[in-house]
Amino acid sequence: MEWSVLKKVKGFFMRGVYDIIVSLFAQTDKHNLTVLNEFILMGITDHPELQAPLFGLFLIIYLISVVDNLGMSILTKINPSLQIPVYFFLRHLAISDLGYSTAVGPKMLANFVADENTISYNFCATQLAFFIVFLTRELFILSAMSYDCYVAICNPLLYAVIMSQRTCWVLVAIPYLYNIFVSLLVIIKIFNLSFCGYNVISHFYCDALPLLSLLCSNTHEIELMILILSDFYLISSLLMVLVSYLLLLVAILTMKSTEGRHKAFSTCGSHLMVVVVFYGTLIFMYMQPKSSHSFDTHKMASIFYTLVIPKLNPLIYSLRNKDVKGALRRTLGQLCNVFSQSSLYHVIMCFNFFLCAYGRDSKHKSMEKFNMYFYINFFQSVYYKYYYK
Repeated sequence: MEWSVLKKVKGFFMRGVYDIIVSLFAQTDKHNLTVLNEFILMGITDHPELQAPLFGLFLIIYLISVVDNLGMSILTKINPSLQIPVYFFLRHLAISDLGYSTAVGPKMLANFVADENTISYNFCATQLAFFIVFLTRELFILSAMSYDCYVAICNPLLYAVIMSQRTCWVLVAIPYLYNIFVSLLVIIKIFNLSFCGYNVISHFYCDALPLLSLLCSNTHEIELMILILSDFYLISSLLMVLVSYLLLLVAILTMKSTEGRHKAFSTCGSHLMVVVVFYGTLIFMYMQPKSSHSFDTHKMASIFYTLVIPKLNPLIYSLRNKDVKGALRRTLGQLCNVFSQSSLYHVIMCFNFFLCAYGRDSKHKSMEKFNMYFYINFFQSVYYKYYYK
């Protein structure tokens, strides 16, 4: 039984490689395969009175998500105190959150104010490809972060050796390249099949399951492939997380120091919270019985993990992490200092300009004007000496 399943998976991948090569190099007329140039997205709701409030709500959520994740990625890159593996993974987690929320968010917001909720054929394929890449990438980054947490607590003396910079890049780069291959495989499998005349997608973005319902061809093979790939992603990454935390829990329970236990729990508390929220949403959406599965339930769960979770992740890590809060405070202080110095410089230059102009145009140069001009230039020279060494 296991051997037959492996042979099926191998067959899927071999045919996927063949399809990718044919699609990239063969001169295929795409209009012979489909009669559609665009799709119509149903959106989140069909009630007109809810369009404006939902647009405002989701716009605020998306903007906060962009600012938080972009700020987290920049902060962990430029701050010297955050150049350790856990923040390396946190930076890539923020990039993944920003990636798949941006793949869906702007088009969803545009559909709230557009007269027709249409999406072009090519843009639909592009949106689905980027969404698959960044969402599945997040699964493996969370797995890598759980392994990093386990090594940091259970093998602190060998932490720098085990979690070297090369190891961190391997844990990030290999899943990323693999996800690109899988997304191309899924996209080519779906969009090389024939679509019927009905082009209404029962979702607010181009997702694989709603697209499959629009195909006229036999979708059994592509449905089986998506099911196997989804189960592989979810089960393998979740298994790695569970094993890491199980070994971590055993190590924490054997600690005699209460302070050591508290420190261990606080170290991995933020990551555990993110894992529970993210995996809980995915398990709720994909593991429920098919009879109770509806596109409305799928839509609500999709809103949560495409918009809400990318907003929550940086907040959870920043609020529960003293290093991140300290680095953020120092960075904001440096920015405020730079802006205040720049403002002071412009004020001094303006005073200097007007004094010089007044001194040249005035025929009555008294000692008070001379003294004011002297003091302004003196403070300007002190400013240059101490702030622009």
